[in-house]
Amino acid sequence: MASSFKARAKRALAGGLGAVAVATLAPLGLAAQPAAAATAPICTSSTHPALAAKLSRDINSALSGRTDTYALNVWDPHTGVYCSVHPYWHFDSASIVKATIMGALLYWRKGQTLTAAEVAHLKPMIENSDNNAATWLWNYVGRTRIQRFLNAAEMTTTYLGPGGYWGLTQVDARDEMRLLNVYTDRTDLLTPNAKAYALKLMASVESDQRWGTPYGTPAGVTAHVKNGWLPRASLGWRVNSLGIFTGSGRDYRMAILTDNQSTMGYGITTIERIALQVHRDLGTYGATASHTAPRTLPAQTQPGMDAPQSPAGDGSAPFGTVQG
Repeated sequence: MASSFKARAKRALAGGLGAVAVATLAPLGLAAQPAAAATAPICTSSTHPALAAKLSRDINSALSGRTDTYALNVWDPHTGVYCSVHPYWHFDSASIVKATIMGALLYWRKGQTLTAAEVAHLKPMIENSDNNAATWLWNYVGRTRIQRFLNAAEMTTTYLGPGGYWGLTQVDARDEMRLLNVYTDRTDLLTPNAKAYALKLMASVESDQRWGTPYGTPAGVTAHVKNGWLPRASLGWRVNSLGIFTGSGRDYRMAILTDNQSTMGYGITTIERIALQVHRDLGTYGATASHTAPRTLPAQTQPGMDAPQSPAGDGSAPFGTVQG
């Protein structure tokens, strides 16, 4: 089953170690994935090593004491800061796969005007996380074209969900960062107009879904986000957040994946603890009065406090086990 813990662990090991190593280490590696924060520096930069070292410390501090399972990638082309924690660990995508479905549609229709039906489904799929729209586009674009997009984007360790279960697509932080790069740095897959349209949709997500990576976004910086949240019979909640942050001379992005939580709010808190440190370090680095100033959060605001009060899954997969 694609959403099983063993399948994700095997794929995580395969992505990082190779098939022979998996056969050797599987008896030790399949028991559980550790939730402890990385002990080694997790951020690097050849041009801004002090900034990378500070962000490493801050992210590790944000993760201290967290008991869920998490993975992340952070990338800032301007400073060359790159952060990575468990980049090959696999998670159920939940609704963040909608950003991949969007990319596959735009890649397929490259240089062509989208039809009224395509726009009518694409807009609510991203802005409102509408599942009926996602299912329509999943079937309309088709698995072959979606896989073709994954190949072109070099998302080689993403595995599409079985049948119509797009929310059980297996994703990792490395590939999700490659997806965000399609909408930003890469110029060979999508036209400038297509990228601008995708970013506009991600910047227009309805207000109650703007938690996660946007938490603590500096003033003058625009947050483009796609979140996913899904409870399952095993490993509890999956809570994921993708974010691209631009404006005022800023251009950085985050992909944060989590699961093994008893509540949706716990996962949101983990993500927002990380995001706040990234925004404080990268979002305000070198800020001047004419550029980005730190956003002052209300005194009573803490990471996770914007979690939905009556949380329900995003509906991207049923609660129980799916065979396939």
